[in-house]
Amino acid sequence: EGLSMSGSSTIAIHADRDVYPSRAVARPIYQTAAFWAEDAEQFAQVAVDPRGHDFYTRYGNPNHAQVAAVVAELEHAEAAMVTASGMAALTTAVLGLVSAGDHVIGQQSTYGGTASVLLNLLPRLGITTTQVDQTEPGAFERAVTPRTRLILLESPSNPLLQITDLRSIAAMARTRGVLTLADNTFATPLNQRPIDLGIDLVWHSATKYLNGHSDVSAGVLAGPAEILNQIWDVAVLTGAVLGPFDAWLLLRGIRTLPMRMPRHDSNGQALAEALSEHPAVSRVHYPGLPSHPQHALAASQMRGFGGVLAVELAGGYEAADAFIGRLAHFHRSASLGGVESLAVHPAAMWRGMLSEQDIAASGVPLNLVRLAAGTEDTEDLVTDVLAAADAVAAATGSD
Repeated sequence: EGLSMSGSSTIAIHADRDVYPSRAVARPIYQTAAFWAEDAEQFAQVAVDPRGHDFYTRYGNPNHAQVAAVVAELEHAEAAMVTASGMAALTTAVLGLVSAGDHVIGQQSTYGGTASVLLNLLPRLGITTTQVDQTEPGAFERAVTPRTRLILLESPSNPLLQITDLRSIAAMARTRGVLTLADNTFATPLNQRPIDLGIDLVWHSATKYLNGHSDVSAGVLAGPAEILNQIWDVAVLTGAVLGPFDAWLLLRGIRTLPMRMPRHDSNGQALAEALSEHPAVSRVHYPGLPSHPQHALAASQMRGFGGVLAVELAGGYEAADAFIGRLAHFHRSASLGGVESLAVHPAAMWRGMLSEQDIAASGVPLNLVRLAAGTEDTEDLVTDVLAAADAVAAATGSD
């Protein structure tokens, strides 16, 4: 009682201390599908309004509540909730907030799953969508219609690391009565708090940095309790529930997020700087570089720039594939945010999610490689990427 939690490390470790407290130093795992009631009256009460009660794990679980308490505090949100994946967080949020006849605005540069929701899922349900260039001032405001209910934002964006002016878009949306939902996966609440900038709701693929160990699929949403209650109703119906053990692993991972994230930040910065000088690389996308066209905007709303960067290989699609093949410390994998470094070729990966036309419209170059720096020693990672770039340059004659 009265615990002061001003720092992120203290929050990550102690923000859930009053949520199902016990004498155990490490949180117990509530590996149960259901809970029993003391009597018929208690069961009837919980069955009518199961929110915040032990009833059935699809409706909630102590391990869920503990994760939610920590994420809410880290994001400076009133409340939070967990889901089975980041996409479950996004889809339940959207389905909980919009209906047939409504209009949703998203970004052109965005995660492939988010783009697929905008392009494929919502139109089937009678919801119109518009994607705009998030780097163009005024683009979102021009896209707003009387039917616009929700704006989906993502900054930095995946995989081009473009920055969205969260503060100005949040202010515009509030004057129009439009809700804003921001994907904060790449930044994490350690580097960026969209709610402090005026955004209504935040979501994460908690599979990534929040968990940090590549062994859990999970999602989280944070924002006002009243809005989350609407989304919670849909989450219960769709059943995208996070297992108790996965919630426990996620909580365990979040405990060390404030220690892990600075290493991701510094490794991302070091790789971006090293590769920006290499002849095999035609362009590096990383908001921490002064050469990034939105570096000043990024610095104004972020405290660190993350571990993800994207590089364009001068030799095209084949050079991008060869570059990944030469890396020793990077696994070829579509994920990010774990302690292990990963590399992926987005144009190859997204062929299963988006059409060639949609990929082209997203502006993702065919020669782009996304690197997700883990927490390995910086010198080892820099040596690795430079050796791979050297090999590609020698093979293509671009050295």
